Amino acid sequence: MSKLIIGASRGIGLELVRQLTQRGDDVIAAVRSSNAELDATGADIHTGVDVTRHDSLHELADKLGNQPLEWLLVVAGVMSKQRLGQLDQDAVDGIRQQFETNALGPLMAAEALSPWLAPGGKLGILTSRMGSLADNTSGNSYGYRMSKAAVNMAGVSLAHDLQEREIAVALLHPGWVRTDMTRHDGLIDPEESAAGIIQRMDALTLDQTGRFWHAPKGEPLPW
Repeated sequence: MSKLIIGASRGIGLELVRQLTQRGDDVIAAVRSSNAELDATGADIHTGVDVTRHDSLHELADKLGNQPLEWLLVVAGVMSKQRLGQLDQDAVDGIRQQFETNALGPLMAAEALSPWLAPGGKLGILTSRMGSLADNTSGNSYGYRMSKAAVNMAGVSLAHDLQEREIAVALLHPGWVRTDMTRHDGLIDPEESAAGIIQRMDALTLDQTGRFWHAPKGEPLPW
């Protein structure tokens, strides 16, 4: 069976594809557009996939045909910063974009593609500890924090709704990773983050469904 990674053209997603293909897994990489680095992995690449568009997700589902999935891992996301006292129309538009991509996107992907997950399959959603209410010690970053808290709630609901099909769901904080999204400011590199995500997904069981993990450290996070 195949592992489908949505948002695989760069950063953590690209590194996930690299590591999975290098160990011999059958990987489908879904992206808006490909590049030479992704092409070099040998993954089965599907372009034109945007988690904010129903039509592109259902087109991808149609292309899968009868191909069952072992994993569906939604990595795609955006980040921008909004601060109190600076919430003008551009800032509000940025918050809205983060909700559409970070919260609605993974839910729409699950709606379109979870029927292709085989019994015993796994759904992983990249979230962030910045979506934790208990862990918020610095405020601000309204759109990112709110969108990640929202996708955490969606993930818990998905865990309940998919349990009858024996599909386990993991909400995965990738660490503070040096990528284009963070302007290469962070504590770890994509290689370490991707390795941790793969470990969590490999170890995921139905008994753990709906939990919120610090993927590189393997520790549960507070809600």
